[in-house]
Amino acid sequence: MILNGKTKVVGVIGWPVEHSLSPPMHNAALEWLGLNWVYVPFAVAPERVGEAVQGLRGLNLVGLNVTIPHKAAVLPYLDEVSPEGWLLGAVNTLTNRDGFLTGENTDVEGFLRSVQETGWDLAGRRVVVIGAGGSARAVCLAAVRAGAASLTILNRTLERAEEVAALLAPALGPTPVQALSLRDPEAPEAVRSAEVIVDCTPVGMYPHHQVPPVIPAEWMRPGQLVCDLTYNPRRTVLLQAAQKAGAETLEGVGMLVHQGALALERWTGRPAPVEVMRHALLAALSERRRNGGGTAAEQRLNGA
Repeated sequence: MILNGKTKVVGVIGWPVEHSLSPPMHNAALEWLGLNWVYVPFAVAPERVGEAVQGLRGLNLVGLNVTIPHKAAVLPYLDEVSPEGWLLGAVNTLTNRDGFLTGENTDVEGFLRSVQETGWDLAGRRVVVIGAGGSARAVCLAAVRAGAASLTILNRTLERAEEVAALLAPALGPTPVQALSLRDPEAPEAVRSAEVIVDCTPVGMYPHHQVPPVIPAEWMRPGQLVCDLTYNPRRTVLLQAAQKAGAETLEGVGMLVHQGALALERWTGRPAPVEVMRHALLAALSERRRNGGGTAAEQRLNGA
């Protein structure tokens, strides 16, 4: 990589951000594309978010990924926000077009692309999403947009699950949605009858990876696709239990790669080299494990 006066800059803002796996993933892609670009992590304290977004214009950066805790905080400083971004109240990709700043959430399409890689389609499927955080909201919206037959939101606290259901109300269309507590007597049957199960919780995330899965193995069965958005470890306790139950599994690496690829395509206007990005991400994860595995903060999705 040779930096000069013509080098274009993209990057990621977060607090903290030193754990980010986006730089190796994106810089590998930029090198493969033959572009004189560089991807840089920027540590931005919460009280400096507005200044950082304005810096996109002042420094003429092409764009930024946004990770925790800034994905909602950046919204007031943008000129335009995608419908998904407004609905979810969060964006993870900013683009600077001649000083006009747009924000969007690539998690929705990123999750759908990762599912499509397995040969599955959410259209007409009964989907269960476990969790009620930002990634869960994006996955729920993805299921609704894809035409899922039904959507059940499971969470430790019922109130949070109901909040997500209410948030999605403007986008629901014909998809029926129910919110349940994980302790609800109906929860086991809701999971067993589902065709696609997506865990968006941190249960099983390194360094607390030797714990029981978020749902018992007996709730799962053959003929299901079980997804876990955690990517360290790649084979979480949930995916191990699902495999023993005869279900197909999907690791969290795919969503992380695809949401990043979508951001890169927005910035460059060129198809992203998805496999190059995946290879670089897996290499970075392997290196991290060799150096001690990382911390819970390093499991963040969306530009993590």
